[in-house]
Amino acid sequence: MDTDNLHGRALELWKEHTSAQREETDFATQDLLSKAYPAYHVVRTSPKTSDLLAFAKAGHAIAKQVFEENQDAARVYRAPASRVEGQTGKVENVTAFGRWDYVWEGFKFFVYEMAYIDRFATVQRVLYVLCSKSKFSRPGQPSAAALIDQLLLSSGQWSAEAHEQIWVFDNARWAKDKALWESVQETSWENVIVTPAVRQRLNHDVHGFFGNRELYRKSKVAWRRGIIFHGVPGVGKTLFIKTLIKSLAERSPPIPTLYIKSLDACAGPKWSIQQIFLKARRAAPCLLVLEDLDSLVESNTRSYFLNEVDGLSSNDGILMIGSTNNLDQLDSSVTKRPSRFDRKYHFSLPNEDERLAYCRYWRRNFIDSDEVDFPEGICHAVAKLTEKFTFAYLKELFVSSLLLLVGGGSDELDGSTAEVPGDSEASTPKSTLPKIAVSQDLQDNLLFKTLASQAEVLLADLDSEPSTSVKPPDAARPPPPRFNMPSLMDDLGE
Repeated sequence: MDTDNLHGRALELWKEHTSAQREETDFATQDLLSKAYPAYHVVRTSPKTSDLLAFAKAGHAIAKQVFEENQDAARVYRAPASRVEGQTGKVENVTAFGRWDYVWEGFKFFVYEMAYIDRFATVQRVLYVLCSKSKFSRPGQPSAAALIDQLLLSSGQWSAEAHEQIWVFDNARWAKDKALWESVQETSWENVIVTPAVRQRLNHDVHGFFGNRELYRKSKVAWRRGIIFHGVPGVGKTLFIKTLIKSLAERSPPIPTLYIKSLDACAGPKWSIQQIFLKARRAAPCLLVLEDLDSLVESNTRSYFLNEVDGLSSNDGILMIGSTNNLDQLDSSVTKRPSRFDRKYHFSLPNEDERLAYCRYWRRNFIDSDEVDFPEGICHAVAKLTEKFTFAYLKELFVSSLLLLVGGGSDELDGSTAEVPGDSEASTPKSTLPKIAVSQDLQDNLLFKTLASQAEVLLADLDSEPSTSVKPPDAARPPPPRFNMPSLMDDLGE
């Protein structure tokens, strides 16, 4: 037996098995729809750029799903976003292949949605818009293709905006985040404890930037600006940013915010930086927020980041706000060159007046309470006791104390703090609360006794916190794999 020939035949069969022609699902679906609807013009589009179904749900068109039993769809349970309010979730369709009757501006279309899992285990969703050719064949009327383009233009412009959402860049993609938007709505200037002078300067820098485009033009100065917020964690940087986001969204016309969470991407952080500035230039005028700037802009990406900030492409209308807990960890090329980050605002530990204002903010919440006795004297006493506290620690002081008080746990407090086992000779001496004069009425007040006891506990936590000035070297974090498989649907900025 000629085993060489048998092996050759086996190899040919193996090649045949492993060399099957790959089918392009997006195009194949468009082709089958064209064959099924020969009298219709068929256009393929992406819900990322023209979300036709969300556009209709917002009231700009009418979309009615038809043939509910004659489609490829799974009926699935969706858990509620939160069980706190007793929500039970819902059951809905996950459509793999389905059709909607679609009406926009009085014109009728069919919209097909198709979804599949690609070879990278990623869900791909594609929309197909069908419009009858025969209805628009008379002179003077738009063609079916032109009418679909008009629909895609209108829905695309709507889809490019965030509607009660904030654009967030994370995991190598832009997404609209409603939860962040809702968090921003809970803020107000009443919650931000800063001196009137600081608030006025910041408002001038931010709102003045967006309100003075013509002044920049007349002065022949590039209409762009950068601000850095720096200070230890918990002093109000993020809260101030959220309040600015809300106030800018309330302008007319509103100023959108682009929020950067991470630069992680298979294609590398430089690709992420490119996509971020591409989006910012298209969204301008806009606010570009880069929290934890020192962890985003590392040594291997610094030059590329600065090139995007200073580069040939216009950054007109972009106001960057970067925050950091470690200003000294940022390279001087980022922090000490005007036209990149022009202003730096230091958020220091709150002084006694600011701590007093924060305590009064909490007192206002209980001014009519029958359960909590919260006299004005508590505000002054707590402000004096908490000289090392950040706003985050002040918040925890009130939250933990009020929970103990309302829950009855304050009766068990003895004013002592727990000891952590360790080498007592090498340990750092414990801080103590300052000694202050307190009236007898205040000494007998259950809320004050609870606050004072919890302040000792939190002060011990402050002593044990690691320093924020030490940052691991960039090499301690392995670079992400450099792999990118672009699709024709991707926005590559070409």
